[in-house]
Amino acid sequence: MTPKPSPAELNAPPSDASKRLLPWLVAVAFFMESLDTTILNTAVPAVSAALHVSPLSMKSVLASYTLSLAVFIPISGWMADRFGTRRVFASAIALFTLGSLLCGISSDIHLLVLCRLLQGCGGAMMVPVGRLTLVRTFAKSELVRTMSFVAIPALVGPMLGPVAGGLIVGYLHWRFIFFVNIPIGLFGLLMVYLHLPDYREPDVPRLDIVGFILFGSGIGLLSYVLEIFGEHTLSSREISGLLFLSLVLIGGYVYHAIHAPFPLLQLKLFAIRTFRSSVTGSFFTRLGIGGVPFLLPLLYQVGLGFTPIQSGLLIMPQAIASMSTKFMLPKVLTRFGYRGVLISNTLILGVLLFLFATIGLRTPVWLIVLQAFLYGAFTSLQYTSMNTLVYADLNEGQTSNGSTIASTMQQLSISFGVAAAGLTTAIFVPAQLHSNPAAMIHGIHLAFLALGGMTVISTVVFSSLKRGDGGQVSQQKEFHPGG
Repeated sequence: MTPKPSPAELNAPPSDASKRLLPWLVAVAFFMESLDTTILNTAVPAVSAALHVSPLSMKSVLASYTLSLAVFIPISGWMADRFGTRRVFASAIALFTLGSLLCGISSDIHLLVLCRLLQGCGGAMMVPVGRLTLVRTFAKSELVRTMSFVAIPALVGPMLGPVAGGLIVGYLHWRFIFFVNIPIGLFGLLMVYLHLPDYREPDVPRLDIVGFILFGSGIGLLSYVLEIFGEHTLSSREISGLLFLSLVLIGGYVYHAIHAPFPLLQLKLFAIRTFRSSVTGSFFTRLGIGGVPFLLPLLYQVGLGFTPIQSGLLIMPQAIASMSTKFMLPKVLTRFGYRGVLISNTLILGVLLFLFATIGLRTPVWLIVLQAFLYGAFTSLQYTSMNTLVYADLNEGQTSNGSTIASTMQQLSISFGVAAAGLTTAIFVPAQLHSNPAAMIHGIHLAFLALGGMTVISTVVFSSLKRGDGGQVSQQKEFHPGG
């Protein structure tokens, strides 16, 4: 009988070349996953016409991807521990690429929905397993710089998605929206085989099937409810019933996790102050800033009369700022620490949302561009800080579960952000005023004020942090009177 390999044999350190290439490999996977959340949006009319269905029916195609992400992210950490990061990451890219190919050749909307579910299953494991690999490869003192680089695609992908989708539909064919992933995925598989470290745990408990069913179905149903929030296809009673059922399932998982010896997600990690603050703070912050990608195009196109291309160009400074300011982020965290950065930065983001409420017909374009650039820079700092603080006080055995919880909450917060944007828009911009630019501008201004207030309030979560928290990651210097 073959002896069981030791932890050292299972987790051999990567070569210097692999360590240099690893952030690029993970960044490309993150870009593929984040781009696919929005690239299909602008192609909905073309795809629905080609498949002979109404544009409204395409909602299931869009929702199936995010639904699959929400359901399968929770088991990604267990999969990585059990089968190894290299095998799981390669399988995730392969599933995502295969799903893309099948989506591209689909001739029926029901088949397209199934293929999007397959795509989401692969995407669900790419992000948390990619983060886990980075955390186990790089020292905590290197984590901010590495995560700053890897976070760029996750910020840029959703911004480029609508533009890329429009260009592909306009100049090629809607099927190329999915085919574009195939060469990237095949190249990614080769790079994973050559350079991705293979980390795994020697003794992994059996998968918590009951927990997976309770949490997966609860979080999936909640994600679905938030995705269809505001539609008139379901009554408010039906929406309330589905919401209640999802909360019951999630509550059932919490009860199960407290009593199970090896739960799917270790909720005891929330007892760690830095982990709790980063995960819950990220969730509540995104409730405010999550509505910006939906409100700004509405303001620019319907309110101010810009064309879709001009609107896209006005939003692009956010992506440029995210990329150009990444090199500054480690220095900022070293100087001010996580507590100082997250409290002050969240307040600044709230103020910037308030300033978006001042954009009107007489606002010069250069000022709009400047506000977008500043918003992109501070958003980048916010996400990098929250994503790295998650791992500050986790030991090696907790990192896979911590990565899974953080990714699950992040995916859920995106859905909540969409719902918050939809709610504020519905309240302040009634349907009968959509054709009135002046009323539209005023309503969107009120929505920005509401979202800005929610963002400012979320600083309360970060106030529980103490000076020096996350110091191993931020490398914050302690200053004492007298030297």
